[in-house]
Amino acid sequence: MLENKKRIHLIGCGGIGLSAIGHILLKERKILSGSDIVESNLTKKLEKEGMSFFLRQRAENITKDIELVIISVAIGEDNLELKRAKELRIPVITYAEALGLAMKKKFGIAVAGTHGKTTTTALITTILKEAGEEPNFVIGGEVKELGGNSGVGKSNFLIAEACEFKRNFLTLRPKVAVVTNIEEDHLDYYRNLKEIEKAFVEFVSLVPPDGFLVLSEEAKKYLLSKTRAKVFTYGLGEENDYQATGISLKKDSTEFNVLYQKKISGSFSLKIPGKHNILNSLAAFATGDQLGIGEKIIKNALGNFKGVDRRFEIKGEIEDITIIDDYGHHPTEIRATLSAVKQRYPDSRVIAIFQPHQYSRTRFLLDDFARAFKKADLIVVPDIYFVRDSEEEKRLVNSKNLVEKIKENKGDALYIADFASIVDYLLEIVHPSDLVLTIGAGPVYRIADELIKRLKSR
Repeated sequence: MLENKKRIHLIGCGGIGLSAIGHILLKERKILSGSDIVESNLTKKLEKEGMSFFLRQRAENITKDIELVIISVAIGEDNLELKRAKELRIPVITYAEALGLAMKKKFGIAVAGTHGKTTTTALITTILKEAGEEPNFVIGGEVKELGGNSGVGKSNFLIAEACEFKRNFLTLRPKVAVVTNIEEDHLDYYRNLKEIEKAFVEFVSLVPPDGFLVLSEEAKKYLLSKTRAKVFTYGLGEENDYQATGISLKKDSTEFNVLYQKKISGSFSLKIPGKHNILNSLAAFATGDQLGIGEKIIKNALGNFKGVDRRFEIKGEIEDITIIDDYGHHPTEIRATLSAVKQRYPDSRVIAIFQPHQYSRTRFLLDDFARAFKKADLIVVPDIYFVRDSEEEKRLVNSKNLVEKIKENKGDALYIADFASIVDYLLEIVHPSDLVLTIGAGPVYRIADELIKRLKSR
């Protein structure tokens, strides 16, 4: 479908996934237009490459000469552009379907899991580039060394982050699949963990017998017997095919050894902190190793990797105050990020500004969120980021509920509704050697940006 369509329109082109598809389509010389309700760096990059951008989504943006419409996961049936496209009988597909169509023509490597998939996808892409390949890739975050969140190369590889929301990853047909973990999330769509597990079982069944799977220690419990493909497991336990041992979490580096089937495969040093990044790197190593890439090449790629934007991103160091931003929006991710903070900055007072993402997620995981901040000295919580939820969900939980729960768990927390007031408060209380962490999937990073601006000007 993508090959014979010349003029394509993207609804929600500012999304991280759909913007990546946009870059691929532009490099294939498609005539591209797109719309979103806000302008962003992602929309500006697409414009610079030749896309016509509409700020606001209106029916008149959809003209009769458009041959295909691709929509982001956030677009509902009431969207004016989507309605107009259907009136004009223009074919409409989702971002996930477009990615699936692109993968059909390639050697697909799909990375799925509740956490770690963005970094793992970026690491595998980096390894293939280090090996001299020019892979195609779609990543759920910006990676400076890779030139962004997507790329079109000459090789047959397509590496893609595979999201389980609405079972989107079931549109893919990968030759290789990685599953980093399986936990409760997207409970506005799935009823429970059992439903999530079933979706992952379907996902791994898509890998053909001549492909292979790379499964984490916890994912293998659910998936090991559910596939026709060869399986390689990874983790910290000695029962795994790929095992990380000799772990040393230093202030400036993360070091470990890799054993493959109990035999030493190499020693590694990472610039990115945290045990979770050892596991992400181990998954990438296993994938590269099974693709036949040499240990020295993989070691260089992993050792030089500086990370993904909004994943433990050091935004600034001013007046001996460190400001870090992170995308973590699930209790497990928050715990991992705070552990990494303590590894790199063991003597700093940690002030965490956490913006909960979605009312439904906050409500379902409220107790887990409350327990996730034990390594933070102070937690500031603004209003919950409203996305995909109903007004009913909005009435059922609020940020004050989370602050109360954190306090019940002996945490020091307070509620400040808006970003501007949080910045004013931080300017009053921050001292040299403090670390300020903004964390969440919404626009909480703006607090970090404004704080840096104000600190520089005072």
